[in-house]
Order: sequence, then structure tokens, then C-alpha cells
Amino acid sequence: MRHTKNETSTTTLTRLIKALDKQHPVTITYVKADDTTTIRTIELYDIVVSNAGDIVLKAMDRETGETRSFRLDRIVSYSTHRTAYLVERPAADEPKPRTTTGLATVTVLYPVDLPALARVELLADALAA
Repeated sequence: MRHTKNETSTTTLTRLIKALDKQHPVTITYVKADDTTTIRTIELYDIVVSNAGDIVLKAMDRETGETRSFRLDRIVSYSTHRTAYLVERPAADEPKPRTTTGLATVTVLYPVDLPALARVELLADALAA
């Protein structure tokens, strides 16, 4: 289990992107908005930046089979599994085409075969701009 306080958010994001690429589930310890802590095993399918500038993980919850969103800065610890995804994602949960509206929207395009670390650096550069 990796504790996010012991690594940079870039390192955490890089490892989570690798899990997404390999379609390996991740168990996270997460602090919800009401300051309660929960443990969930999730299957990532998208990573987006909110209008507020938060990095948000979109995932399927293995326990309930529902779509969930998790802010990266609220993850306390995580563990990547070596197994494959099990939860079927409804077609309605497929990532939607993004439209660029307002100054808070950031679109980052990169080749699919680009290494995860390079994707994180592109994302960080886009957020800094």
C-alpha cells in the first residue's frame, strides 16, 4: 500500500495512469467531503481536470458496480492490483467528447502510446498554463 503523503501528486498520478493503461483495479483509502474515510476498490476509466482545477478520477466501484468520481487530493493511500477489470461499464458512462468553454477548461491531447510519465508532464504543463 502506498501512502500519498510520502510521494508527490505527480508520482501518484503516474502510477494511477499506469493502472488505467493496464486495466488493473486500484484499492483506495479516500476522505469524503464530510471528512469520513472510506475504502473502495475501483476500476479507472478516465482522469479529468474539473473547472475548479482538481484532478478527478472517474471509475467504476467494484462493490456497487456504479460510476464514482474521486479527487486525487483526497486519496490517502492506494494499492494497485494485478488482476483484470471485472465491472461492465454502461455505454452512458463512456467518456463524452469535450467541448472547450471558458478559461477553466483544459484539453490535453497526446498519443495513446506515450509513456505515462510523459502524459503526466503534459497534464502538469497544461494546468500551469
